[in-house]
Amino acid sequence: MQTGENEQALRKIVDMTRLIAMVVLFLHFYYQLYAAFSLWHVQSAFSDRVLSNIVRTGLFSSFHKAKLIALGFLAVSLLGAKGRKDEKMGYKTCFAYLITGLTCYFISYLLLRFSLSVEAVAMLYMALTGFGFLLVLSGGTMLTRIIKNNLKHDIFNSENETFPQEERLLENEYSINLPAKYRLKSKVRNSWISIINPFRGILVSGTPGSGKSYFVIRHIITQHIKKGFAMFVYDFKMPDLSVIVYNTWLKHKHVYKSKSECYFINFDDLERSHRCNPLDPAAMSDITDAAESSRTILLGLNKLWITKQGDFFIESSINFLTAIIWFLRKYKFGIYCTLPHVIELMQADYDSLFSVLQLEKEIAVYINPFVKAYLNDAAEQLEGQIGSTKIAIARLSSPQLYYVLSGRDFSLDINNPDAPKILCMGNNPQKIQIYGAVLSLYVNRLIKLVNQPGKLKSSLVFDEFPTIYLNGIDSLIATARSNKVSTTLGLQDLSQLRKDYGREQSDVIMGIVGNVISGQVTGDTAKALSDRIGKIMQDRQSLSINSQDTSVSKSTQLEAAVPPSRISSLSSGEFVGMVADDPDNKIELKAFHAAIINDHDAINAEIKGYKSLPLVRQVDEQMVQNNYMSIKREIEDLIDIELDRMSNDPELRHLVIRKKAA
Repeated sequence: MQTGENEQALRKIVDMTRLIAMVVLFLHFYYQLYAAFSLWHVQSAFSDRVLSNIVRTGLFSSFHKAKLIALGFLAVSLLGAKGRKDEKMGYKTCFAYLITGLTCYFISYLLLRFSLSVEAVAMLYMALTGFGFLLVLSGGTMLTRIIKNNLKHDIFNSENETFPQEERLLENEYSINLPAKYRLKSKVRNSWISIINPFRGILVSGTPGSGKSYFVIRHIITQHIKKGFAMFVYDFKMPDLSVIVYNTWLKHKHVYKSKSECYFINFDDLERSHRCNPLDPAAMSDITDAAESSRTILLGLNKLWITKQGDFFIESSINFLTAIIWFLRKYKFGIYCTLPHVIELMQADYDSLFSVLQLEKEIAVYINPFVKAYLNDAAEQLEGQIGSTKIAIARLSSPQLYYVLSGRDFSLDINNPDAPKILCMGNNPQKIQIYGAVLSLYVNRLIKLVNQPGKLKSSLVFDEFPTIYLNGIDSLIATARSNKVSTTLGLQDLSQLRKDYGREQSDVIMGIVGNVISGQVTGDTAKALSDRIGKIMQDRQSLSINSQDTSVSKSTQLEAAVPPSRISSLSSGEFVGMVADDPDNKIELKAFHAAIINDHDAINAEIKGYKSLPLVRQVDEQMVQNNYMSIKREIEDLIDIELDRMSNDPELRHLVIRKKAA
């Protein structure tokens, strides 16, 4: 214990040691400058006897011996000194004093060689040596006043926020393994980001340029294809990811037990696009499938409707579109059940449209409110219910869209064990709203077919996920795990997801995803990630200054392992996040903050060897226009034939509506 008595004893020892240093230095002066002391008449017989006894000890055997001994005692006294701490005191001033003092202390020897009087040399020598001694004493005292603050060398708290991470390579038949490097205190160590259970969902976030596609999504695609996954890829900027998918599949298609195929949907390049009908009648078993499809189309076209579901006019639009889809599904076993036929039938005049729709009993409850409103001259209500639907759907009336949507080169059951498929669908950043709605319909129908038991393991990858509307994505992640469906969602920021999906659904998606990999993000996204990663024990150092003393205290406390400010300043290729495990593969260290390591030379060499997307068929403008006009004629013929049949059949004649607008 540091008691008052001990402190006083320490001071006495320090003072005594310093006094000894001064006495030794004075004896050195007296011996080496004895002639000057004689001229000054300050010697005596007693002092001479004492000096002769000291000489016999060997203290003055060499010129500098006594000076070194005096300097040693001074150094010992400084070890026990306790100066009042000063936060502004630095090492530069202290060392300047010490170096200058030592120089003066020892260079004074040269003064003895000057051809001056004995008294003058003695005075100069003692003055310069004493001045050096005092400078050393001052510099040493200043050293005791310096506050040793280790945190000054780590002003951003980087080393304090490091933590152990998983360094083992954990692999299984489904895993995604990303090599990485991380810092632990001052050392850089190798690690692995191992997503051993991708079926619990993967969220990849990061601002543009953070490296989402190059460092993460690319490896998810290539590693899953190498492991025989059926795959769907939503390529926002086609063909960026599609080229990777196609070339990886070419090298590894032998891993699939059954013959696999690779398909593409591209509305901008019809020659490299396959054709597929998302409203395939074979995949629509009841009217609820039609209802989900209509909801997906309309909410995809009108993102503002997502947060207004349940509104009277929105639900009316969905019911109206559902009735038309289901009518075409039932008409002649679905021969005209395609989205282009739905669009054309919807544009028919109300007399013809309502008359024909009444032929199908299953949709009577859907169309009855519209028919009554029409017959009762409730034009404003009817236009409010149907007009907005027709206007939105009319934006899809395009020969190119009709061409792709009306064919059937393949079905959407990509994880059929007997016919596994790799499917890439491309969007266009300049046509997001139109293409996004159609692609949303494709994805909605695909998920229904994929999320079934007994199918092949599959991987769904969505780049820039908020640009399409996927109804029930939270249910997919929550329920598809048992059916071996891996879902990867790529987005830039949580605010982007909230803008397009609404706050509630966005929070649900963020909450249920098991694996999170994030590059640089800011705001609420960074805060949510920081909270998810959790806290670690960190050293804390505080400085306390009062009128009498300055003290430094140290402590440890729980702080965020990766604070939001750190996440918002990540470099490209640097990621934070957390992985999920399963009962068979436990992971103790789930959190990570590391730089993913890519073999850039190998990737560049691989890219140079890539083949372009294959040419599916020769397509010219005339073919596209002929298909467009053919669909229009088929709907016109359907209406004419059915109206004629109803007019000539006494049992159906009452269903024909003849009301004409004034």
